[in-house]
Amino acid sequence: MHLPVLNATQAAEWDERARTEYRVPSRVLMETAGRAVAAALARCYPAELARGVLVVAGHGNNGGDGWVTARALHALGVQVRVVELDHARSPDCDANRALAMAEGVTTIAAGVDWPRTGIVVDALLGTGASGAPRGEIGELAARIAAFEGPVVAVDGPTGLDLTTGEAHGPVRASLTVTFGGARRGHLLQRDWCGTVVIADIGFPPPLAEWPALFTHDDARRLLPPFEADMHKGARGRIVVVGGAEGMAGAALHAASAAFAVGVGLVKLAAQPTTVQAAQSRLPDALTVTSALGPELEPDLIEALEWADAVVVGPGLGRGDDRAAFVEAVLERSTCPTVIDADALHTGRAALVAGDAPRVFTPHPGEFRAALPELADVLDTDRFGAAAGAPEALSARATVLLKGVPTVIATPGEPLRVVAAGNPALATGGSGDLLCGFIATFLARGLAPHDAAGLGAYTLGRAAELASEQLTVRATRPADVLAAVPELWRSLAVRPAAEPPVLYELPAPRLV
Repeated sequence: MHLPVLNATQAAEWDERARTEYRVPSRVLMETAGRAVAAALARCYPAELARGVLVVAGHGNNGGDGWVTARALHALGVQVRVVELDHARSPDCDANRALAMAEGVTTIAAGVDWPRTGIVVDALLGTGASGAPRGEIGELAARIAAFEGPVVAVDGPTGLDLTTGEAHGPVRASLTVTFGGARRGHLLQRDWCGTVVIADIGFPPPLAEWPALFTHDDARRLLPPFEADMHKGARGRIVVVGGAEGMAGAALHAASAAFAVGVGLVKLAAQPTTVQAAQSRLPDALTVTSALGPELEPDLIEALEWADAVVVGPGLGRGDDRAAFVEAVLERSTCPTVIDADALHTGRAALVAGDAPRVFTPHPGEFRAALPELADVLDTDRFGAAAGAPEALSARATVLLKGVPTVIATPGEPLRVVAAGNPALATGGSGDLLCGFIATFLARGLAPHDAAGLGAYTLGRAAELASEQLTVRATRPADVLAAVPELWRSLAVRPAAEPPVLYELPAPRLV
């Protein structure tokens, strides 16, 4: 079962299907959700738990989850109190309040001073909330935000729109516990959510068309295996086309990345100074000298026919001759092609040339240049912009929209969402590494949708591993490549299951 990435409408639909089609009572879902929150508290904050817990409960079903959490902790001997509003509650919330109080959970009125405590649980508003919190909810949210210890959010921190990612504040969570799958807002606003724990509470299988989070298990499943009798040709052959005068680094990064993820052969097609740099700094790569002009050299044509996958764009440079060059390369290439960087600025006629499958890898600025008709959509809906991009290009296009999160769209496939990574990747050269990763996976036979997902996950997770040792501030693209072997070792082992946790996204490293 894939982990969906939901908006509020989809989350409500899932809850409705559980109750009506699969006959899972809403009280059962609430009971399981609250107990999952209690389990996460015990696992993540054992020392703080011993100093007591304050649950700030709203009057809807999110508050009901909070009451279950309080009752589960109280049964374990934890000192727990619930701050509640004098307001009519949803039926399930009211029923769980009555049960918790019958078992001895104590309450505190909203307006009184809070006692000393180790943890505050934000159970004010659920997935469907939008806009800035107002009135008594807003006042309680401000008090939660002022708390100096860990804040654990149920579904999401109050003030974060879990569909759009708009962060009205004021609550920032240290830990967010959500249910069944991630919400879009969790991935769009990682800083506000802290570590995100996705817990199983008994939902039915998600709809196949919903966006899917790319996970560690996905990477394990898709990583192409090696065989004892492999030769270099069997490990894939790629051509990197770019490296104009003064921009050798981008093309060399892409070629180095391909070697780091296991390619057999790389040819670098570039202008003379970049070829010289490659022969000096990257002797593993073969080279082809090209003017990068509209008339393709015979050696370049031969290289394109030799390749299992092609990268076009790193360090390519811009200008009218580059647009004609990219169009000529794409017309000639018959294998899957990754199009990035300067190649994305060559215009629609060049980008849609040829018949081979291609993976476009724009950051938001390049996305606007290549797809100006979707620029306004991108400003408000990263998921919608990515979903509309392949149709605007061609039926053979996969579009990987880089950012937080990375969203991958392919015709006929559900969106794939990659949340791995941190600000260490916000530096020149990161996108070039991504190109080399994706091209290698394409050369090994992965479908574009899978190659793009595995490439983005490899980049993000390697950045996380590198920054654990070097800090985010000091991590460079070469350090990311150096961390890739540790990723391969981790993928060789399936992590131990920890029910009810389905997946955990660590808080993004910022130091």
